[in-house]
Amino acid sequence: MSTTLPPGVDDGAFHAALDKFRGVTGAGHVITDEAGLAGYRDPYPVLEPGHFAASAAVRPGSVDEIRQIVLAAGEHGVPLAPVSGGRNLGYGGAAPRLTGAVVLDLKRLNRIIEINDTFGYALVEPGVTYFDLHKALLKRGSRFWLDVPDLGWGSVIGNTLERGVGYTPYGDHLSIQCGMEVVLANGDVVRTGMGGLPGSNTWQLYKYGYGPCLDPLFTQSNFGIVTKMGLWLMPEPGGYQAYMVTLPREDDLEQMVEILRPLRMSQQIQNVPTLRSLLLDAAACGSRKAYYDGPGPVPDSVASRIMADLRIGMWNFYGAVYGPEPVRAAALDAARSAFGQIPGARFYTEGEHDSPVLAARAQIMAGKPNLETINVLQWVASGGHVDFAPVSPATGRDAMRQYLMVRERCREFGQDYMSTFIVGRREMHHICLMMFDSQDPDDRKRTRELCGTLIEDAASAGYGEYRVHPAFMDQVAATFSYGDHALLRLNERIKDALDPAGILAPGKQGIWPLRFRESGLSHS
Repeated sequence: MSTTLPPGVDDGAFHAALDKFRGVTGAGHVITDEAGLAGYRDPYPVLEPGHFAASAAVRPGSVDEIRQIVLAAGEHGVPLAPVSGGRNLGYGGAAPRLTGAVVLDLKRLNRIIEINDTFGYALVEPGVTYFDLHKALLKRGSRFWLDVPDLGWGSVIGNTLERGVGYTPYGDHLSIQCGMEVVLANGDVVRTGMGGLPGSNTWQLYKYGYGPCLDPLFTQSNFGIVTKMGLWLMPEPGGYQAYMVTLPREDDLEQMVEILRPLRMSQQIQNVPTLRSLLLDAAACGSRKAYYDGPGPVPDSVASRIMADLRIGMWNFYGAVYGPEPVRAAALDAARSAFGQIPGARFYTEGEHDSPVLAARAQIMAGKPNLETINVLQWVASGGHVDFAPVSPATGRDAMRQYLMVRERCREFGQDYMSTFIVGRREMHHICLMMFDSQDPDDRKRTRELCGTLIEDAASAGYGEYRVHPAFMDQVAATFSYGDHALLRLNERIKDALDPAGILAPGKQGIWPLRFRESGLSHS
């Protein structure tokens, strides 16, 4: 197998760096063989499968080993691509943004350093998954819950650094993060917030510390390697009940969002709820061929049959109530009354409907990780997806505008519209899953062109993405162009100051170090 070297790095420098990595971690933790590197490929490539290929991977087992690897990489100019768990499916997985970079795999750092049952926090390393932390909480009989994303196999730190969300009242993961330890490109180990004080007893209690609050700087960036992170846990609420609301018409979306916004802003709906499209829920129940095996998007007549067969709506809302029984009963009554304003809406509590989606969402909204969401990939052969994820104001008008914009483009490119609106208090994340056959080059090309078109459509309408696949990072960064791209230039100045050798995740979020900008290799 021929190795794809990082741009601008010769064979001698590359192998000298690998030799130093082996001296740090042991030879068994430096991966160069084709079979070993297969786990660091994008599982759902929209470009040719090897486009974001890693040249090697190294698996440190401690913070000191990370420091030594970073210093060796800087000495030889070998770029590193840190991953916590590499389960960022739909957004590139463990593949590096820069083809030929060496993946810095942090899964061996998998300690749950502390769970504090007085204040309700945990301190973890990058290799700790949601399953791991949930299991630890159960084992100790903790009275605290963990907020979890759709798939529980991901890294707690990795999801937070990508500003991911969960679905309990603690659903904004960056907001419940408190204190980081970060290795910088020069080998410094920095503790943010109150962690900067040796022996601090409030590192996981007070987010801000003294001076600038730096934690957000290390999210969705390539400015440092996060090796520890604190997060707050949710006190057990004293009871819980999930529910589902089915909406029969496409344009019910507008009224539903107008009802939701004041309920979310006033916290009458406590958790982070979701509004899922018909075909996304259908995909959790079976393959597309079970309903339609023809060309183009699923026709409206077939969609109507799916609704009838599965007893679901064109839109399906999933929420939950928390607290003692009288509190839950009052909250459920209020929700029934509010959503009952929509003609034809039907309200089900868990157990009143056999929907596998309701069963899975009920677990997730109770802070119990699972993998049921992955079932949607059965919709197409060799199922893969890439996500288009614009943010929208939480208004019915904007919801319909985004929906129609994406649906019409999907139809134009011959794809089904499948999405979730994740409803915040003032905004919504519109997560559109572009399903495609990952083994079909034409389908990959069509999907790539669809996403690129939608990025421009959204930017023209004032909607920006919050997260994106590596194939589109430069394009999305370019849409944040206020002040003649002042934000990107600021990010580049920070990058060049913290990482002058340009070795940490070059190109992530469209932030390229000087060495790649000057060489013309910044869009490899």
